[in-house]
Amino acid sequence: MEKYVYSFGGGKAEGNGAMKDVLGGKGAGLAEMTNAGLPVPPGFTIPTSACLLYFQNGNKLPENIVADYTVALENLQKLLDQELGNPAKPLLVSVRSGAKFSMPGMMDTVLNLGMNDKTVQTFARKTNNPRFAYDSYRRFIQMFGNVVLEIPKDKFEHVFDGQKKQRGFKLDTELTADDLKEVIAGYKKVVKEEVGKDFPQEARVQLAMAVEAVFRSWFNPRAKTYRRMNKISDDLGTAVNVQTMVFGNMGETSGTGVGFTRNPATGAKEFYGEFLMNAQGEDVVAGVRTPVPITKLEDINPEAYTQLREITTLLEQHYKDVQDFEFTIQEGKLYMLQTRNGKRTGPAAVRIAVDMVHEGLIEPHEALLRVEPEQLNQLLHPVLDESKPLTVIAKGLPASPGAAVGHVVFTADDAVAKGKTQPVILVRAETVPDDIHGMEVAVGILTARGGMTSHAAVVTRGMGKCCVAGCGDADVDLKKKVIRVGSHTIKEGDWISLDGTTGRVILGKANTTEPDPSSGIFAEFMKWADEAREIGVRANADIPRDATVARKFGAQGIGLCRTEHMFFAQDRLPHVQRMIMACKDTADVKEAAKYEKQRREALSKLLPMQRKDFFGLFKAMDGLPVTIRTLDPPLHEFLPKREELMVEIAVMEAKRQKGAKLDKARKLLAVVEGLHEFNPMLGLRGCRLGIMYPEITEMQARAIFEAACDCKKKGIEAKPEVMIPLVGDVKELALQKEIVNKVAQEVFKKKGVEVEYLVGTMIELPAAALSAAEIAKEAEFFSFGTNDLTQTTFGLSRDDCGKIINAYVKQKIWSADPFAVLDPKRVGRLLKIGTSEGRTTRNNLKVGICGEHGGEPSSVELCAEAGLNYVSCSPYRVPIARLAAAQAAVKKEQAKAYTTA
Repeated sequence: MEKYVYSFGGGKAEGNGAMKDVLGGKGAGLAEMTNAGLPVPPGFTIPTSACLLYFQNGNKLPENIVADYTVALENLQKLLDQELGNPAKPLLVSVRSGAKFSMPGMMDTVLNLGMNDKTVQTFARKTNNPRFAYDSYRRFIQMFGNVVLEIPKDKFEHVFDGQKKQRGFKLDTELTADDLKEVIAGYKKVVKEEVGKDFPQEARVQLAMAVEAVFRSWFNPRAKTYRRMNKISDDLGTAVNVQTMVFGNMGETSGTGVGFTRNPATGAKEFYGEFLMNAQGEDVVAGVRTPVPITKLEDINPEAYTQLREITTLLEQHYKDVQDFEFTIQEGKLYMLQTRNGKRTGPAAVRIAVDMVHEGLIEPHEALLRVEPEQLNQLLHPVLDESKPLTVIAKGLPASPGAAVGHVVFTADDAVAKGKTQPVILVRAETVPDDIHGMEVAVGILTARGGMTSHAAVVTRGMGKCCVAGCGDADVDLKKKVIRVGSHTIKEGDWISLDGTTGRVILGKANTTEPDPSSGIFAEFMKWADEAREIGVRANADIPRDATVARKFGAQGIGLCRTEHMFFAQDRLPHVQRMIMACKDTADVKEAAKYEKQRREALSKLLPMQRKDFFGLFKAMDGLPVTIRTLDPPLHEFLPKREELMVEIAVMEAKRQKGAKLDKARKLLAVVEGLHEFNPMLGLRGCRLGIMYPEITEMQARAIFEAACDCKKKGIEAKPEVMIPLVGDVKELALQKEIVNKVAQEVFKKKGVEVEYLVGTMIELPAAALSAAEIAKEAEFFSFGTNDLTQTTFGLSRDDCGKIINAYVKQKIWSADPFAVLDPKRVGRLLKIGTSEGRTTRNNLKVGICGEHGGEPSSVELCAEAGLNYVSCSPYRVPIARLAAAQAAVKKEQAKAYTTA
């Protein structure tokens, strides 16, 4: 029989830290700390499976689960000799979410549950602190009203701010108990107006409603957005933790805080966090008040500070990872409310992993699993160029490192709208979880309030975005959409720059520079990755500059050079177009010869240009292989659009213009009409071009081998690999390979030197994957073009299918966009079939992929499983692919060890 409640308290728990799947991260942490004898307020956890049943049951918790947690509540009441809703000895609890993976601020929490008109009086009398009691009650009504009754927060804030204004107060803490009674009366009026009922007074009813509301928050918009961004499954669900309340707002001997055992922004080994005295947890993370650095706690309560340091150090050593913890001090006594592995930036993740290896806490292979491959992006991002003067107008807290330069926007919706076409910096007084969609698209975040553990700070660190928080000098006017900093007024749309490493806010558009990934901690970490991985990593690069960047980032060669990109340059396009205009079909032998001659003349102009391009690539990759794809796209891509030409001609004719310009446009239109295809991506392109017009392949092969021989004469080791695209039949490859080999021998004889080379093909059609054994008789290597292979497998045009993909992912027909994440069931299967069958013919067949999937971590893992030799991706994703390949190898070894154990 499945268990639906796990209690913790009294020094023992029914769960443990390994049960994150069941208890969620928070519940597992509470159980582990309880079993370790740490000061944890008792309670119980309703597991993630109950969340899934709640939704399957029509958003209603099954009665057997309600009965189980009622028993757990009664046991908790006996343990504490308190009772929920009993005015004589009231029990108050918190109701919190807690998924397997940390989702800070994305789901809902209710504190002080059990407060009502009677129990508030008991707390006021027993604590001899009426202000604390009524402050706790008004917080509860506000949180319950927003989370459970779904009343907008601003309805309550209007009442609260109105009372402060009426009394002439600036600080929340200035309100007296009588003031708070007025606020409570106002809150109750809001509830009555909004839901048509009085605020519930029965504590058991409050609990039932709160538990279901927290489960319901699993599918709130911000939680769904966060899961999509972080690739967390919707099917996991959240646990609900019901825990005895302890109070940080009982006066100046009480407080609450959050912290990390190491700096989550930089990775430095330092006690990091913030706290507020006379406050509850949401005051710290919501950014309503700017908290105090955690090290100051030593001055206020040395005993609690020392105990906190001891406990958190113990937790880090136990979990062997940086811990994110929450604590409350109630009248001088410390309580631990949470511990979990902390979110951290990419730079921090790498530094912490390396430091922990040096400290002997973990091994290098474990360190490799501590960094998400995508996090490495953050180490490769630009930083501010300090060589030129910067106009620093303010300084806030360095909440998340890096540089951000963009146009100012003031709302999350504006960030989404404007961020599609320009870089934007989202400016808020403080962010709230509902801003998540705007934070996703913004390049940086600036807040006027909040600290290093505020919502803005925690979420941006997880995203790897630059953030400056708690910039008190910035007066953010959301109504007028301006920021005032001293004498400066910055309007919506103005440029500003942020330095998340130092907290600087800079007027205008600052310049940025590229980081150096070849030294320090990053280089050491990547050395471990390279030692662990079993497959190579190359880069897609078309020009020497990209090749140089790729090599700097650790690429082991070029896996794809798209030669067509070289043809779009202004000095080349006219020759390409002249060649295309001579691509005409005719049965007349003389006409055919004339057109071939015209094509060859145009190609002869391109030959030295291509040769120079290839020389630059071979020089940049000296000693490393360079895979060059012969011309692939349909020829119409090099010509003006048909519709544009028709309009241009119509305008000239309407103006009765005559002459060479009109004649040229008409001739060009005739060529475009002749090349017009209903589906050009499945038409005359790839090897089909080389078969119909073999002189194109000849010219490109000649440029490749002449460049390679010239390199060899200069002491540069060129390793060309000629790749024939869109092959579906072995005869196509045989014809093109014959041309390549013939040209190679001609060039070698003329130059007096030879270079080693390979001729292979791009597997981008299902027909090619399914006839791989035959094709491998001619191909010396395969490179899977997974962009086109996905297109032809799914029958999707990647240029026109955006709406389809969004709808399919939303409706869970597909788990992800197949052009972004390699589809394992169909495309992945073709990849495995093609690789294994190709190697039955040629056992030393070199196999790679060169689509954009080559830089996506889960796709790299699939390629490693399929036994590929390498993946190839854009230069800036090379480090990501290197780490993903290493993680695939480590996981493989772990699985093997687990199987044999």
